[in-house]
Amino acid sequence: MLDKKSILFIGAGSMAEAMIAGIVSAEKIPSQQLIVSNRSNTDRLEELQENYGIIGVPREHLDIGQADIIVLAMKPKDAATSLQSIKHSLKPNQLILSVLAGVTTSFIEQIVPAGQQVIRVMPNTSSMIGESATAISAGKHTSKHNLLLSKELLQCIGEVYVLPEGKMDIFTGIAGSGPAYFYYLMEHMEKEGQKAGLQPETARRMIAQTILGAAKMIQEQEEPPAMLRDNVTSPNGTTAAGLKALKEQGGGKAIAQAIQQAASRSKEISAELEQSIKTVYQTKAM
Repeated sequence: MLDKKSILFIGAGSMAEAMIAGIVSAEKIPSQQLIVSNRSNTDRLEELQENYGIIGVPREHLDIGQADIIVLAMKPKDAATSLQSIKHSLKPNQLILSVLAGVTTSFIEQIVPAGQQVIRVMPNTSSMIGESATAISAGKHTSKHNLLLSKELLQCIGEVYVLPEGKMDIFTGIAGSGPAYFYYLMEHMEKEGQKAGLQPETARRMIAQTILGAAKMIQEQEEPPAMLRDNVTSPNGTTAAGLKALKEQGGGKAIAQAIQQAASRSKEISAELEQSIKTVYQTKAM
């Protein structure tokens, strides 16, 4: 199904590159069917062409109608202007995938032609290595076929979860911001290893492997995390001592607050961004 599709990326930033890298690596779509465009940075287009064998096209030479799937990957603040510039070139059968953080499908549907199929996509930073946790949410006109198509496409960069749009903020709090929580944990574990005389690289690789192994245990076994934790915690043992310190220092509460506050901020940013974009869009339309 995918090998017959051409994909156009409008925007050439890091998230567009992560998706391109994953798709090319998966070899499900010929690289020459991937097109990337930006407004002015031709050096960036040449870089992506050289690295991935795709086609780079400056915005002024872009033919919107040539693509089956259009990926919106510009800066979110430029969304309304870009959509306004392409909306008359869109065809009814074209699918729009938006990776614009904080921009809802309903907002995009207000600008594009009536009935246009739109899917909101939220990968996380691990997409560059094909290990993303990606959430997708369908707009009100999106067919089941195109939802399945987008899921198959995004599985090139990791695991995909279909969610109602109202759950995108909690997804951000858990998976979007989640890698940073692990990096923060690793940072402090690494410092303790160095204090005890470990070389920084040794400590870092040791910690990364520990987290990777624990994550694989979760994926491959049916037991919930609490049960796995109990299974490796002997009474009065070393793990019990470490967990006691975490609980006494409010480790669980800190994690809960991190997720809650990230999700809350995601909601705030979405409202602020859409209001800002709407103001610019309305001003230009006058």
